[in-house]
Amino acid sequence: MTLPANPSPDLPLLGAALNRRSLALHRDWILEAHRDLEIQDFIDAAILDGDSDAVADEIAGLLDGYRGRLGLHGPFWGFRISTEDPLVRAVVQKRFLQALVIAERLGATQMVIHSPFTTWDFNNLDAFPGAEAKLVERVCECLAPVIVRARDIGCELVIENIEDKDPDARVRLAHALGEPVRVSIDTGHAHYAHVSTGAPPVDVYVHKAGAALSHIHLQDMDGYADRHWHPGEGTVNWPAVFRAIASLPHSPRLILEVKDQPNLRKGADHLIGLGLAR
Repeated sequence: MTLPANPSPDLPLLGAALNRRSLALHRDWILEAHRDLEIQDFIDAAILDGDSDAVADEIAGLLDGYRGRLGLHGPFWGFRISTEDPLVRAVVQKRFLQALVIAERLGATQMVIHSPFTTWDFNNLDAFPGAEAKLVERVCECLAPVIVRARDIGCELVIENIEDKDPDARVRLAHALGEPVRVSIDTGHAHYAHVSTGAPPVDVYVHKAGAALSHIHLQDMDGYADRHWHPGEGTVNWPAVFRAIASLPHSPRLILEVKDQPNLRKGADHLIGLGLAR
């Protein structure tokens, strides 16, 4: 693919989700345009409970001179933010508060958390009067101290779709939680929901999120599994997605989130070659 010599500065700027090892590989590409960056080391409980300060210091050294928008992916393994169990709720709060300590240390202004909504919820919440309201109430209770801490350090929380079949559910939840909570979209998760469960296509997720949308994971897949392929390797309709992004009144962070982090530029070059981004 032949890339445009000088992509238009009006095109949206691509960023990346990286761990500290792959950040070292792509540091020059990130810093050349101060691209949006999402650090993903702190999803790991072993790091949160280990020498997290040393990991944060290593990342800070790699980011010397960086002036872009920095974020973290928050922990998510082993829990849901809508848990009914108060003991599990305490664990969720502890993990998020640990991550926010790191966010403050690094100057991160955004943290990704996972949606509580499942495919089962889509078909069943309406069958039980008040079930969605109760779910939202549990999330509000769980995240209350996390939201206070995030607000105090100027860190936005963005709720990423995982199994979400209803594009509006996270928007309603974000409104219920209030500032600084907004919405994230993972293009691969949305495409899976579209192909495998009958959800709307990815661009509709973008339109539905609208002004609440602050962050997008860009990954490609086939509609069958959560592949995290490079854009261009799956069946996501990228022109439609970027037209939807262009219709927004603001610029959400566009974060390439792929399994093959060492070759991250492959997907970036595909989107640049299509004239969709820079």
